[in-house]
Amino acid sequence: MTDTRGPQPQYEGYATGPLPGEREPAPGTAGPYHPPQAYPSPSGGTQGGKQGGTQGGAQAMRLPRTGARTTPRTRKARLRVAKADPWSVMKVSFLLSIALGICTVVASAVLWMVMDAMGVFDTVGGTISEATGSNESNGFDLQSFLSLPRVLIFTSVIAVIDVVLATALATLGAFIYNLSAGFVGGVELTLAEDE
Repeated sequence: MTDTRGPQPQYEGYATGPLPGEREPAPGTAGPYHPPQAYPSPSGGTQGGKQGGTQGGAQAMRLPRTGARTTPRTRKARLRVAKADPWSVMKVSFLLSIALGICTVVASAVLWMVMDAMGVFDTVGGTISEATGSNESNGFDLQSFLSLPRVLIFTSVIAVIDVVLATALATLGAFIYNLSAGFVGGVELTLAEDE
C-alpha cells in the first residue's frame, strides 16, 4: 500500500517536549484545577477552592423566587367508597345500637327520678284521679301505673327492639349501597392532609 498524502508536518508535542508531570506550571495559574464548563456559573456562586467541589450542588439547588408563596401546599386525595362490607357494618351497628339502648334506659331512669323529686307524678296523678274518680271508685292511679320498675321494663323492651331493628336496617343498607355503587360508582370523598 502506498501513502499518497505526501509529506506530513511534524507536530511538536509529547515526542519532543517534556511529559505532563515534568512541565513547569504556567505563570499566574496557581490554585486548583477547574475543568471547562459548558454553561457559565451562576452569579453569586462559590469562589476559590470550593467552586469545583460544589458546582453540581450549586446548580441543583434552586434559590427561592422573590414573592413566591412560602406556605406549604395541602395535599388532597379524592377517594371513592366502592363497597361496604355487610358483615362489618352489622357488627358496628349492633354495638352502636346496644350503646344507644343502654343510654336510653339510663336516661329514662334519671328523668323519672327527677320528675318524681319535683312532685310531677303527685300533682298530675291527683288531677287525673279527681277527673276520673266517682263516689264509688277513686279513679285512675297514675303513680302505680308509672312506677320506676314498670318504666324501666318498658324502656328495656323498646331498647331491645331498637337493637334488632337498627342492626337489620344497617345491614340491609350496606347491601343496597353495594348494589347502587355498582351502577353509579359509590360515594366520592376528598381527603386533605392537615398541615
